Amino acid sequence: MDKLTSMRVFVKAVEQGSFAAAAESLALSPQMVARHVAQLEQHLGAALLNRTTRRQSLTDVGRAYVDRCRQILTEVEGADNIAREMLSQPRGVLRVCAPLTFGAHSLAPFVTDYLTRCPEVLIDLSLSDRLVDPLEEGFDLLVRIGDQLDPALVARPLAPYRLVACASPAYLARRGMPMHPAELTQHDCLPYANWMRSQSCRWVFSRDGVSEEVQINGRLRSDHWMVLLRAATAGFGITLGPEDVLASEIAAGRLVRVLPGYEGPARPMHVLYPANRRPTAALRSFVEAMTATFGDR
Repeated sequence: MDKLTSMRVFVKAVEQGSFAAAAESLALSPQMVARHVAQLEQHLGAALLNRTTRRQSLTDVGRAYVDRCRQILTEVEGADNIAREMLSQPRGVLRVCAPLTFGAHSLAPFVTDYLTRCPEVLIDLSLSDRLVDPLEEGFDLLVRIGDQLDPALVARPLAPYRLVACASPAYLARRGMPMHPAELTQHDCLPYANWMRSQSCRWVFSRDGVSEEVQINGRLRSDHWMVLLRAATAGFGITLGPEDVLASEIAAGRLVRVLPGYEGPARPMHVLYPANRRPTAALRSFVEAMTATFGDR
């Protein structure tokens, strides 16, 4: 028998004054109440109750034991209440992992806005472009760009992560505006690269459903996109970067979108969380807010 259940039955028997009264209160048979108490007595090796046909009374061991049982059951009830509150109201800590550029530029302001609306939630935000296993590393939720989905994770789709090609007005005045992807071979390009220098870099563009791939070259490549953005605004070449980040640079006139009429690559993006855990209210509300903010419109 479950010990906590036996403790509850024992406390109820003491409070009600008899096994029969406890049985009626708990919707059990008197025999089952007796079995629970006997189970505790057998485990402890001591009698908890002195019983006669007319009355029952606590032994010295029983008196000390029932007080401690009440404390334990109160703590258990408190723990259950905390868990229920976390499942009904957003509260507690969320450990979130997201790609570096998306996390720093798009997710960060979303997180602060979410925390303003949910004051009892704390967020630990980790930014990394490596492939993270949330089950092994203890993350509650992660954002992943690409099509590598794990069946152990629940995946909610977000809007595709779109890339656009841009250059500064000064660069374009000096080198000219490319009108076709093949013309990029004649330009200085700024590729995002976390691969070996010996590997070639290819950019893919599409128009009217037809994709065109071009091998690009340049004197600067980096695995940190802010390096490439600063180089592009300084007039050092053409970069291919996230549309949401570049929108403000284009609006400010620091960059100009190149290859008019062509679409840059778009990669699927998802918010994911472990399928084997019951989501807390904080996790549910965070995922719902993310899909509302970053969902595909």
